[in-house]
This record gives sequence, C-alpha cells and structure tokens, in this order.
Amino acid sequence: MKKILFITPPFHAGVVEVAGRWVPLNMVYVAGSAKEANYEVKIYDAMTKGVGHKEIEDKIREFKPHYVATNAITCTLPDALKIMETAKKVDKHIVTFLGGIHPTFMIEEVFGLCKSVDFIVRGEGERTIVELLQTLDKAKDLKKVKGIAYKLGAQIVQTPERPFMSPEELDSLPKAWDLLDWKDYNYFIIPDSRLGAIDTSRGCDKDCTFCSQRKFWKENWRGRSPESLIKDVELLNKKFGVNVILLTDDYPTLDRARWERFLDLLIERDLGIYILMETRVEDILRDRDILPKYRKAGIIHIYVGTEATDQETLDLFKKDVKVEDAKEALRLLNEHGIITETSMILGLPNETKASIEKTLKLATEYNPDFCHFLAIAPWPYADMYNELKPYIEVYDYKKYNLIDPIIKPKEMTLEDIDKAIVDCYRRFYMGKLHEIVKTNDVFKRNYLLVSMKLMMSSSFLVKKIGSLGKVPAEVEKYLSKLAVSA
Repeated sequence: MKKILFITPPFHAGVVEVAGRWVPLNMVYVAGSAKEANYEVKIYDAMTKGVGHKEIEDKIREFKPHYVATNAITCTLPDALKIMETAKKVDKHIVTFLGGIHPTFMIEEVFGLCKSVDFIVRGEGERTIVELLQTLDKAKDLKKVKGIAYKLGAQIVQTPERPFMSPEELDSLPKAWDLLDWKDYNYFIIPDSRLGAIDTSRGCDKDCTFCSQRKFWKENWRGRSPESLIKDVELLNKKFGVNVILLTDDYPTLDRARWERFLDLLIERDLGIYILMETRVEDILRDRDILPKYRKAGIIHIYVGTEATDQETLDLFKKDVKVEDAKEALRLLNEHGIITETSMILGLPNETKASIEKTLKLATEYNPDFCHFLAIAPWPYADMYNELKPYIEVYDYKKYNLIDPIIKPKEMTLEDIDKAIVDCYRRFYMGKLHEIVKTNDVFKRNYLLVSMKLMMSSSFLVKKIGSLGKVPAEVEKYLSKLAVSA
C-alpha cells in the first residue's frame, strides 16, 4: 500500500492562534479521500504541534512516505516550499504535492522558487488528488488529470480546470477525523474544551476586491444539506468529544431556508455545543426575526466583516454594505447575547494619521466585543494588486500576515502603520474593559475577560509593543487589571 503524508506548514503569525488550536479541515478532507482510495495516510499538523522543520524531517524519515503533500496561502508559502525541499532531501524519489490558494494562482512563481515541487493541485483538491495518485501509480497520462500543474522539462503544463463538485458530492465526501491527534485542539476561552470544525458551504458570490476566496471559488457558492451538517456535528461530539465547533466557511447563511433548517436541527439535538462562525451584515439584518434561534442553537461568537473607515473605502473594497447597516447588525447581535467581532484594515496608499483616527472612532461607534486592526496584505492575485503594487515595500511573503505592514502609504512610513496598529488595539480595548466588567451576562463577561487577557498578554501585540519601545505604563496597568479580573 502506497503511503502519503499530509503536513501543515509550521507557520505562526499570532492573530489566529491567540484563541485556540484549529483543525486543518482542508487536510481532513483530502486525507479522507486518499484514505478511501486505499492509500496509507497520515496527517502531521506541524503548525498546531508547534514544531519546526527538523521535526518535520524526522516525521518523514519515520513514516517513509511515497508522497508528501502540503498547502499554502501567501504567508505560509515559504514554509510550505521548505517542506517540499525537506521531502526531497530525505528521499529524492518522494513525489511532492502543493495545493492551496497561492499555488493555484501563482503557478509560474512557485515552480520558479522551488525545484522540489512536483505537482500543484489547483482548486478543489479531493477528487484531483485521488486521480493524480492513481495516475502516477499506474504510469498513465498525467495530462488527463484535470486541475493540476507540473513541469515537463523546461515547460510548465497546466491541465484543464476541474469542475467544482455539486452540493450532493460535498455532502458525501469522506473526512479523516480519526487521523487527528484530538488532544491538540482546544479553544482556550472555554475551559476543558475540544475544538472541531465543519464547513457548511464552499465559496462566496460576492466580489470584494481584497479577498482571495472569491477568486478561488470563482464567485460560486454551494451549500451542503443541513442533514449532512448535523451528522458531522453529532459525530464530532459523540465520537471525538468536541464541544466547540468553528464553521470555517465564509458565508454559511446565504440560503436562509437551508440555514434556518440547520439551526432547527441543532436546537432539536441539544448537544450543548458552542458554535463560532462568520457571516455578512445583510444576513444578520435579514435574520433579525430568527436571531433568538442563533443563540438557542449554540452560536456564541460571530465575526462580521466591516473592514473600512467610511463608505468610500467600503465602496473601494466592493463590500456591498452600508456603514449604518454594519452598526445595526452588530447592535442586534449584542442585543441577543452573541459575542461580536469585526476588523478594520489600515495602511492603504492614502492612509494618514487623521484617517486612522477616523477608523478608530468608527470602530468604537460600531461597538463590537472584539475589533482587529489589520495591515492590508496585497495578495499577488487579488483584484487590488496592481493598484497597490507601486506602494509595496516588503516582499517577504511570511510578513503577508495582516499584522506586518507591507504597503507604504504616501504620507506615512511602515513604522507609522506598525505603531498605529498597536495604538488602535490599546485604545479600543482600554475603552472596552470598563464596559465588560459591568456586563450582567456572566458567560459573556468571563468569555470577554479571558479573551482580552489572552490577546493582550500572550499574543503578537506583546511582541509589537516590545519592538516599538518600552511597554507604556497605561498598558501595564491594563494587563494588571485583566490579571485580577480574569
């Protein structure tokens, strides 16, 4: 039996890892498909385990795979390519696969950067990887495998795109849950939790100009059936002890009837599971009459994308949302006891100190429970890239993480943006603390206090504050209050 080892890049940025250790759901899917096709499969979640390339090399030597696969977004690409190189170092006969958003769009760049990449799996990978494995094993014609790219001498071959799977096919895809080391997956904010993940849909039909997902999914949206979703939830809960679930998809609520049916099934099963998710402003407004079902179904935390300082910037991003609507959506969620989260993007070419003050003021007016202040990252395949390209000053992809400034505004330096990000976090959360300690909802108060302590004492902010000089006395006092309150 041929062996394939799936490895997550050992990349760490700080933002997403503050609250928990997250299931690599994409690998659960592709590994499940390979396993169903009778390959011996392992998942090595190097990112979650906190290991580096030495441990990855050791794991490859131990497992002795015939194939090694990983995936990449822009900021994880350097580590993903290093995995490919390590596989070839261990055994030059290992065949390497690289999937994900960045390789799908940047084929020539990837092959130019790394000679150790044998195949790029483009787009949706479950069907492609099985067909590719079987074609290689039987030495058949690779050009007949849709959705791949590879080098043939000096030439790069791209086969035709593979059509997206139907919703019915998504429902029936196997998932290799048993290959995960479940003790690794926890949601730090809720004590004694085990964190799982499901996707309720794939894609998005919107056209936000900074987004990578819309291009990857070609503005196509497919929703899984509520019945298949509840089966996943019950399996994760009963077999693996999962009590917190992240809905990983960008837009789970697009189809209201389908979404409400899923809520009803969650309420009916009453499994005591907490659900984390994101959705769009317009769907919260649409669902104002069923928001009590959200909370009853276990939804405790919703991220709503706002991203902008004002309507002009929202229009630039093609967010298709009004500032006043965003405020109302966040107010409605807060009213129903749901923790709210949003983000603001800093560092566009026309950014100034005055515009950043305006951003912070709007964030305060929105009044979410959490707000992230992010440095815009110019994905090289995004619609906005050519517009942003003249202002790019950083080319190290590891820094394309929404934390480190990449774009130099006309009237500011990169250091100015770096300082502004820290200052926005500090001022926003200083104001939130007084509000939180007066919250009557005990669950929400404890949730927010623990979250803020994690964010302010064990995240990238500490490193940023340190790199910019002495930690301000105001911040030290703030952390001390959190330590006592939490």
